[in-house]
Amino acid sequence: MSATRNTDYIYLDNAAATRLDERVLEAMKPYFFETYAVATSEFAYSMGLEAREALENARARLAAKLGASAEEIVFTSDPTESSNLAIMGVVRALGSEKKPRFVTTAIEDFPVLNVFKALERSGYDVTFVPVDGDGFVDEDAFAAALEAPGPLIVSVQHANQEIGTVQDIARLAGMAKERGAIVHTDATHTFTRVPLDVATTPVDLVTIASHTIHGPHGIAALYVRDGTPIKKILEGGYQERNLRPGTENIPGAVGFAAAADLVTEEENARLREMRDFLIDRFLASVPDTVLNGHRTRRIPHNANITFRFVEGESLTLHLDFNRIAVSTGSACFSKSLEASHVILAIGGDHERAHGSLRFTLSRFNTIEQLQKVVEVTSDVVARLREISPLGKEGRA
Repeated sequence: MSATRNTDYIYLDNAAATRLDERVLEAMKPYFFETYAVATSEFAYSMGLEAREALENARARLAAKLGASAEEIVFTSDPTESSNLAIMGVVRALGSEKKPRFVTTAIEDFPVLNVFKALERSGYDVTFVPVDGDGFVDEDAFAAALEAPGPLIVSVQHANQEIGTVQDIARLAGMAKERGAIVHTDATHTFTRVPLDVATTPVDLVTIASHTIHGPHGIAALYVRDGTPIKKILEGGYQERNLRPGTENIPGAVGFAAAADLVTEEENARLREMRDFLIDRFLASVPDTVLNGHRTRRIPHNANITFRFVEGESLTLHLDFNRIAVSTGSACFSKSLEASHVILAIGGDHERAHGSLRFTLSRFNTIEQLQKVVEVTSDVVARLREISPLGKEGRA
C-alpha cells in the first residue's frame, strides 16, 4: 500500500493519532541531521551541550502549558509509559510496608485501567468508581471510596478517550487531597485543548501526549509535582531526574514542544464549531441516533454517536470504502471485539456499544469534509439497516 493518500481521504480518528504538522517537522529536522548528539552533560563537546539545551528548552515550554516548572516534566516514550510510571512509580516509592489503596473510575483508558486491574489481581485494594449517563464521576461513590484508611493513590482522567466528557478534575482532585491522596490525571486528550493549571488544580501527576496534537509519535511526558514520592520503574541510566532511564529523544521533545506551541484557542474554538456541526447534523438527519457523553462539557474535537440497529464494525468498513476513517472506540480498544467498557459504564447495552462510532477532528479537517461525512454516513446507515436483522427488529 502506498505511503501517501489522495487529498479526498477524510481522516476523523485524531484521538488515536494526528497528522504531523509540517512546521513541527521543520523544528525537528536539525536534531536529526545537525545536532544529533546524546544530550548528556558529562559529554563536554559542543554538539552534546546544544542537544542538552534543546531538550531543556522543550521541557520548559511544555511545563509552561501546565503552569509547572521545567524540573517537574519527565519525558517518556508515550502516554502508556507515563501513566505506568505515575502509578507504579509511586507504588515503588511507598514500598511494601505501605501498601496503598487505589481509587479510579470505571471509564479510564486502558493504560490506567489495566494497571489497576493488574494491581487488583496482585492483591491490592482497588475501587473502580461508577459514572453517570454522561460519563461524569459519581461524586457520592467517589467520596465513599476515599474514606477507608491507609495510603491512597487516585487516578481520574481529565477527559474520556471515547465519549469526550471532561471531568471536574479540580473538584475531584481537591476531594482526594483532603484525604491525603496522591493524585494522577490522564490528560492525553485534553493537553492544550482544555485548560489545566497545576498551580490551581491539586494534582500531583499528569500524563500528556504529543501524538494527539499534531506532534511526533514516540514522545510523551509526565508532570511530577515537586515532592511527590516516586521512583523509576525501568533500570538503566540516570536520565530524566533518575526517573526514566534511556537515551533522550531530542527530535521528539523538540517536536512535542513545537506542537504544543502551535495549538491556539482560536483553533480549539473552530474544533468546537465543527464538533457541534457534526453532532447537530447527525442527531437531526439520522433517525435512532444517540449522542454519547455530555453535550457541551466535552473535549472540543470529539463526537461519539450511536447509530442504533447497525454494527459499528460494519459501518467503519463501509465508511473506509468511501475514504472516511473513524473508529469504534479508543485506539487501544479498536482491535477488540468486546463491547466498549465506557458505553457499558454509562448505562448502554451491548447493542449501543457495538453501534457507536467516535469521530475526532483536527486542524486539517473542514466543514465541507464534515458535510460529506454526514451525507455518506446517513446513506450507509440507511442501507445497512435495510439488510440488518437488528434494523428490521427495531422497526417492527
